[in-house]
Amino acid sequence: MHKDIAEILVSEEQIEDICQTLGARITKDYQNRRPILVGLLKGCVPFMSDLAKHIDLYVDMEYMAVSSYHGGIASSGDVKIKKDLDTSIQNRDVLIVEDIVDTANTIVTIKNLFAHRGASSVKIVTLLDKPAGRLHDFVPDYVGITIPKAFVVGYGLDYDEIYRNLPYVGILKPEVYRRDE
Repeated sequence: MHKDIAEILVSEEQIEDICQTLGARITKDYQNRRPILVGLLKGCVPFMSDLAKHIDLYVDMEYMAVSSYHGGIASSGDVKIKKDLDTSIQNRDVLIVEDIVDTANTIVTIKNLFAHRGASSVKIVTLLDKPAGRLHDFVPDYVGITIPKAFVVGYGLDYDEIYRNLPYVGILKPEVYRRDE
């Protein structure tokens, strides 16, 4: 797998520092509240796990399977909910945990859905922010690191369901995904 990576963009050490920093900010901001962390599967799993270790609060954890990529390297723009929440978010402080905010199609759709469902507040924490890919005027509430427009994999992010288990975030060599076109 490592041979398919052109460049490591965010190292394991950087990811750990980001999780500590964001966890401390969230702990401070949500003091005396019990937020519900909602991870958007599958990419959020490593980040949500590591981030939660650094949030010193009572939290609930939920997951949704939501996608706008459907196996390709670019967003289709069509957001599909494959697995919904098992818990009501009405009158709850919701913190959506994302691996990456790129076009913002998915996150804007889900944020609006949660507001419609009666959440007290809905904020977004993302490991990676890629504003150069944005199709919506949107800024996440908590950002780990801003990255350039590049196709990245690792630490939950995939190409065709592989590379999620890399311990870092790297830029995938274009010849890897071009050979599948």
